[in-house]
Amino acid sequence: MGNQAPEWIHRRALKIEQSPGLSVYLFALAAEDIDLVADVARISRDDAGKLIGYQRPERKTHVKQILDYLNGAEVLFPNGIIMALPDSIRFKSSRGPGATDGLSTAGTLEIPIPADKNDPRPAWIVDGQQRSLALSRTSNKSLPVPVAAFVATSLAMQREQFLRVNTVAPLPSNLVTELLPEVFAAPSPRLSAKRLPSALVDMLNQDPASPFRGLVKRASTDSETRKISVITDTSLVDALKESLESPSGVLFPYRNVATGQTDTEGIRHLLLTYWSAVKATFPSAWGQPTTKSRLMGGVGIRAMARLMDRVMPQVDLKSPSAQDQAFNEIARVAHKCHWISGTWEELGLPWNELQNTPRHISALSNYLARVYVDARTVDQ
Repeated sequence: MGNQAPEWIHRRALKIEQSPGLSVYLFALAAEDIDLVADVARISRDDAGKLIGYQRPERKTHVKQILDYLNGAEVLFPNGIIMALPDSIRFKSSRGPGATDGLSTAGTLEIPIPADKNDPRPAWIVDGQQRSLALSRTSNKSLPVPVAAFVATSLAMQREQFLRVNTVAPLPSNLVTELLPEVFAAPSPRLSAKRLPSALVDMLNQDPASPFRGLVKRASTDSETRKISVITDTSLVDALKESLESPSGVLFPYRNVATGQTDTEGIRHLLLTYWSAVKATFPSAWGQPTTKSRLMGGVGIRAMARLMDRVMPQVDLKSPSAQDQAFNEIARVAHKCHWISGTWEELGLPWNELQNTPRHISALSNYLARVYVDARTVDQ
């Protein structure tokens, strides 16, 4: 906080200890105080590709609606803000037998704020970022706002709580899947199932050897990179999840369900081998926006991922020629594919009418599987 000693905001508060050493603080801040105390951790990536932050972008229409209400004549605003506080906060319990009722303890919460307004603010908004933006802009500066806060010593803990408190109003699926590998433990079994696939998508999008490098659009992707990011991350996450969880999936054997261990390097090698071969098989369709190539759309990614489950058991991944072997296997269906022009006659669809729907994904997957199996049968 610069060279100047911090100032302190003092607020009456209730301390609720929910687990040993883990407490929630309930208190009120004036609307103008929130902007002094807390900031929003926007999701993005640094120059090294490391994920920073966790919040979705500002929704201007939503913020304006809240602001219009806050600037009105009669305001009832029970919707609180959830904050992550620094471990430098201080809580002083009130004296006397009435300070606690066995569930909560009354006292004074002291929050440090930087004396230099250009220094970072000490707290982060975990839930209520749109509300906090409206509150920072309202003319009703003294409006008391309810706040629930906890001490978070790490960004990972903030992210985990962010996912937990946003389960009622669902977050964008690409934001959830990108955050999952960064938290200590996924909040639910349903989300845990997507944690490993999301981490693999991160790898595919950042690994210099990956054909997907820079092509996957994630919640943290900046506006400049989005111009070349043509693949929706949720399609790739779902494709990998399917292969990991299905006993017939080629990635299934790489997970030890009993111990929870995963051969991530083996998975990496298989994925880079297969998808590099896909790129080499369809060079004119690879890396194009979905308006020009259905291979890059969800329907293409999902169908080719299911073909991967049939192709890669035929490939010797220990061989130096593994990618060539994968290329030769994919070539069995290449002449029947119409990613950028022509008509999928067997499906009765022009190339650009393939849609990312369960029906089209299933139809295309089944068709490619039949072509592949028939071609291998002929060659045997």
